[in-house]
Amino acid sequence: MAYLNGVFFSKELSRPVHYTAVLCNDNASGTDGNPCYDRPVKNIYLLHGYSGCETDWFTNAPLGDLANRYNVNFFMPNGDNSFYLNQPQTGCHYQNYVGKEFVDYTRRTFALSTDREDTFIGGYSMGGFGALHTALSYPETFGKVIALSSALIVGGLKYMSPEDNNPMANYAYYSWVFGDLKNAENTDANPEVLIRKLQANGTKLPELYIACGTEDFLIQPNRALKAFLDEQNVPVTYVEGPGVHNFDFWRAYLEKALSCFFEAKIDCNES
Repeated sequence: MAYLNGVFFSKELSRPVHYTAVLCNDNASGTDGNPCYDRPVKNIYLLHGYSGCETDWFTNAPLGDLANRYNVNFFMPNGDNSFYLNQPQTGCHYQNYVGKEFVDYTRRTFALSTDREDTFIGGYSMGGFGALHTALSYPETFGKVIALSSALIVGGLKYMSPEDNNPMANYAYYSWVFGDLKNAENTDANPEVLIRKLQANGTKLPELYIACGTEDFLIQPNRALKAFLDEQNVPVTYVEGPGVHNFDFWRAYLEKALSCFFEAKIDCNES
C-alpha cells in the first residue's frame, strides 16, 4: 500500500485542508487468486469522530492490510468538530466539502472511478453520523455506508437548555452546529428526514451497514434508527456486539463491514 498526506485549498471551507490517503497501488504480489482484484478498485471515504482528525483511522486501524486484502483505497478528510454539516453562520460548508468537493478532488487527482457502485463512505461516532448524513445528502455519489457507533443525537437536542452541559460540549456548541435545537430533528440535519424525502422522490438509497457496541452510550439511538428503518422498509445490515465507544470496536467492525461487502460467504448479521 501507499500512505500519503495531502493539502489542497477548499472553496467550501475557504482555507487549505489536510487529508490522509491509503492506496492499494503496490500490491501486485498479493493479487493472485484474490477475487477482489477481478473487479475495479473501490474507494472508501472514512470520517473521524468528535475531537479527532484525518490521521485517526490510519493510526488506529490496519488500513494498509485492508486496502491490499480487499483492493480498496481509503481517503480521510478532516471535518473538525462540524458533524459534517453545513454552517451558514460561519460560511463553512462541511457537508458540501466532504460529500462533493473532496470526492471530486480525489477523483481528479487519483484518477478514481466516478461510479456510485465504486464509492463508499464510513465513519465512527460523529463520523458515523456524518457518513449516514453525507450519503443520504448525495445518494447519487455513494453506494454503500459503514456507520459505526453513530452519534445520532439530533433527536435529543430539543431537551437541552442554555444552562446544560454534557461531557462532550455545551448548548452554544450544539446550537452552532445544528441551529435551532428545538427544531433540529425536523430539519435535513436529521438522517430520518432525509430518508423520508428520498423515499418520497423514489430515489435509490445507499446500502447501509450499521454497527454499535452493546455497552456503548449511543446504543439506544442506534437501535431507534434501526426501528425507524424497519418501519420505512429500508434494507439495512444492523449488527450489535460486545464493545464500548472506542477503536477496539471500530477497528473490528470496519473489517467486518468490508468482509460483508466483499466476501460472499460471510454472514453479514454476525456480531
